[in-house]
Amino acid sequence: MAELHGVILDLATIDPGDLDLRRLHSVCTSWDEHQYTLPLQTLARIRDAQLVVTNKVPLNRSVLAGAPNLRLVCIAATGTNNVDLVAAGELGIAVTNVVRYATPAVVQHVFALILALTTRLPEYRERIRSGGWQLSDQFCLLDYPIRELAGRSIGIVGYGELGQAVGRVAEAFGMELLIAERPGGTARPGRVPLRELLPRVDVLSLHCPLTEATRELIGADELALMKADALLINTARGGIVVESALADALRRGVIGGAGVDVLSAEPPDPDNPLLAPDIPNLIVTPHIAWASREARQRLVDELTLNIEAFVDGRQRNRVV
Repeated sequence: MAELHGVILDLATIDPGDLDLRRLHSVCTSWDEHQYTLPLQTLARIRDAQLVVTNKVPLNRSVLAGAPNLRLVCIAATGTNNVDLVAAGELGIAVTNVVRYATPAVVQHVFALILALTTRLPEYRERIRSGGWQLSDQFCLLDYPIRELAGRSIGIVGYGELGQAVGRVAEAFGMELLIAERPGGTARPGRVPLRELLPRVDVLSLHCPLTEATRELIGADELALMKADALLINTARGGIVVESALADALRRGVIGGAGVDVLSAEPPDPDNPLLAPDIPNLIVTPHIAWASREARQRLVDELTLNIEAFVDGRQRNRVV
């Protein structure tokens, strides 16, 4: 193999220390690994690299142009918005991404949120911690109504790899599946316009990318169309939901609950509306739906295969 020097810019966002990186290490003759990289550090760190691995560190035109030896950028994610693809193409730099590595993890997380909200697990956990069960006059607590998923409906916005996988599990629970028309797209058989879908669903699960057509797709008007006991689940992107509108809807009981794994800015601002402590029936998780150990290992393995293919002159998961 010809000499190949690689740089990993944000290893800590992929591997906190529990993954096997041996095969990845073997595909380059030398590596520089950084746990985190600030924007002002990026150019200096990749200036002499032939290969760069980035999860979320931005690579804009000026940074790419400042690395004259760079031949390949491997994005350790599916989304490519952190790399200037036009500039990479003009500079002759190949770019790859990774797809389908986190589907089981995301589906599991979606239903963890749905089930926790439906069975009122946070509330019952707190009642036990505060002594409510211990002081009860009977053998069980019935303070919070529990619902079943069987016979209820789920609406999915974004019916790609993840949306379809969520739909299959929903049907296994006995739920009715409704698929929203693609925001900004043309009408297709079997799809329901969003404003017609919203009043019909008991659970709304978002799996669409953040685009101009989906930015702030779910705001106060859309939430007002939903059932008073409906759940909103967002494991897609934070900007799809108007966060202040969701916080207000939950406080006023416009919808029954929400599970959110993504926020409009990450790490979030302390004053993000969805981090207020007084919002009922809300579960916020720190962008971990994708992050099972198995999914992160698959991600590393796919990165390795992408690099091996490039070295061998083959195209694999190329976006440029």
